[in-house]
Amino acid sequence: MTAPRVVVLDYGFGNVRSAVRALERVGARVELTADHDAAAEADGLVVPGVGAFAAVMAGLRRVGGDQVVDRRLAGGRAVLGICVGMQVMFAAGVEHGARTEGLAQWPGEVDRLEAPVVPHMGWSRVEPPAESVLFRGLHDARFYFVHSYAARSFPPLGGGRFRPPLVTWSEHGERFVAAVENGPLSATQFHPEKSGDAGAELLRNWLGTLS
Repeated sequence: MTAPRVVVLDYGFGNVRSAVRALERVGARVELTADHDAAAEADGLVVPGVGAFAAVMAGLRRVGGDQVVDRRLAGGRAVLGICVGMQVMFAAGVEHGARTEGLAQWPGEVDRLEAPVVPHMGWSRVEPPAESVLFRGLHDARFYFVHSYAARSFPPLGGGRFRPPLVTWSEHGERFVAAVENGPLSATQFHPEKSGDAGAELLRNWLGTLS
């Protein structure tokens, strides 16, 4: 079988090199670029992200990443968001009292976790639904998180071409969304590229969905 081609979107933010290496280790042919044609034609697109929601959105818009994500998803082409790359898929993020519009692929907001210790940094278990493809074989695994903000709810979506989203949860002070599988759009709040064998298996599962 031909190795799937994956573009890691390079927009000036994110742990891009570790994401590239992790995907290469599980068998993908990976290109780090902001080129729209390459991103459109790849089997899969990865949107990494670290830091502030507003800064990541500014970086994405600067290179037209918002349009790239929109067009891929409209055509049913796979996208994987990681950490803040997941958060920006929601309608908005609220940081330090300021609200920033996200990519609005999902309704709802991302805001600060209410927990005794923030940021949430370290290994935590997740609660995936039984039907999950991303977490196939990983229902007892731990994943590596580094974040202070999260989506603490996932509003119901209306009808559409795809089945209802599969939402995975975790907990740090309170429950929050740890991953979502929604047709061609998947995303994780944790860092699979920093999550050892479990993260590698999750990426391998995602590559298996690419066509």
